[in-house]
Amino acid sequence: MEPHEARTGDQRFPTLTVVIPTLNEAATVGEIIERVRPYTDDILVVDGHSPDGTADIARGLGARIVFDHGKGKGEAIRSVIPHLEREIAVFIDADGSHDPADIPALIRPILVGEADHVSGSRLIGGSSELHGGFDECFRLMGSSLITACINHRFGVRLSESQNGFRAIRTAVLRDLGLQEDITTIEQEMIIKTLKKGYRMAEVPSHEHERKAGYSKISIRKVAVRYVWSMVKYLYF
Repeated sequence: MEPHEARTGDQRFPTLTVVIPTLNEAATVGEIIERVRPYTDDILVVDGHSPDGTADIARGLGARIVFDHGKGKGEAIRSVIPHLEREIAVFIDADGSHDPADIPALIRPILVGEADHVSGSRLIGGSSELHGGFDECFRLMGSSLITACINHRFGVRLSESQNGFRAIRTAVLRDLGLQEDITTIEQEMIIKTLKKGYRMAEVPSHEHERKAGYSKISIRKVAVRYVWSMVKYLYF
């Protein structure tokens, strides 16, 4: 085992930073920070100037704070890149839908040298949210279409492309040249990882029902942006 690696049975991973993008997540951000703490002592909250005190709660629990301009999750991820100091970054949502206990499995393919970028898959691990209504139906159909196009373009077999729970080598993240301001950054990250010849993997991760807050995405408003983003990065 290389000196920079940690066994996945250990609690702490000294090469890991966990990033939590937030916007009005005061009800849950504290719990997520506490549940992430067993895996790293470097927790970085990227906040869109939430008026509900999200950043104050996170700071009080010892997290580093970076503020973005409130344009969306994509801008939050891009804003945090200059502040990453460790070899691996994990991105996890603040609403309780992602399980921090999955972090060791998520980073394992990177630690053992099998991948550079690993996403959690709700299509393999299951979802308590992605079903039951028209919005969920359209989200699932759209995600499946985009994932199929990515698989066809690069000859891979990913099961999904939209989950925000992911781990990536920091050097790879810096090299991607990310541009998206909203959640289209999830597919941009995967497409550019494959386009630049880096190794992509996925592991099962169950998506739990969010504990508080609401989805910041309106499918009707962003559907065209998702399609254009896919076409732009896949073929141009």
